[in-house]
Amino acid sequence: MAPSPVPRLSTLTARLRRLGRRVLLNLLLLAAVVWALEHYHWLPRGTLKRGLTLVAELLLPDFQADEPWRRPRRLDAGSIDWTEVQTQFDALPVQAETARGYAREDWPHWLDRNGNCRTTRTEVLIRDSLEPPRLTRDGCHVLFGRWRDAYTGEEFRKPADLDIDHRVPLEEAHNSGGARWSRERRAAYANDLTDPNTLVVVSAAANRSKGAKGPEDWLPPDDGAVCPYIAAWVEVKTHWSLSQDPREREAVGTLLRKCRTAKP
Repeated sequence: MAPSPVPRLSTLTARLRRLGRRVLLNLLLLAAVVWALEHYHWLPRGTLKRGLTLVAELLLPDFQADEPWRRPRRLDAGSIDWTEVQTQFDALPVQAETARGYAREDWPHWLDRNGNCRTTRTEVLIRDSLEPPRLTRDGCHVLFGRWRDAYTGEEFRKPADLDIDHRVPLEEAHNSGGARWSRERRAAYANDLTDPNTLVVVSAAANRSKGAKGPEDWLPPDDGAVCPYIAAWVEVKTHWSLSQDPREREAVGTLLRKCRTAKP
């Protein structure tokens, strides 16, 4: 009679468990050693973080968005209808800004508005990744992907290096008409997923540089990103019925003329 395969399977399972425990203990020991070396400046700062990221990329299973991933639409100067942008710009009302009363907490942002456990930040990271992003086991957070900074052209793999920028900053929206909005409408603007121009993936450094400034005080450092930025700025202000102040109108108008006549 042939021996039963059950004991063999049980023995194999036990050996695999022991092997897994040894591998885990060795990884923890290695992490502790790297941390100590990094702490005492014998290794560059960030070595442990980079190593853990690499291990996670190798070991974690792929979890992707439950909706089919689509390559994000990238706004470029050659695809923009500048006549339409000019028409929108000419129709924007010109008013002095409301330069007081703004508080960020009055604009609820990064909400989970559809109850799928993903905040607006996560939704934008999934939407704008240049390849299918990898999610956590529960599908609620993004682990890795590939993103191109809309302002600098740099590419990134880790969400921690990125911010989600309100193309027209919350404070600018407040000063341009949003001060009169209800809290519900402010939340709708701060978490707008209906228009890909409202929220955009950028590096944390680029977002800090831009802050709450408009085109009259700040432009993307990548020359090729300037005209798409201006077109999107006008489109968002039009979509949300926001105004422009005289200084902003002069700056955006000058840039629009340059963009319309520039060779693709």
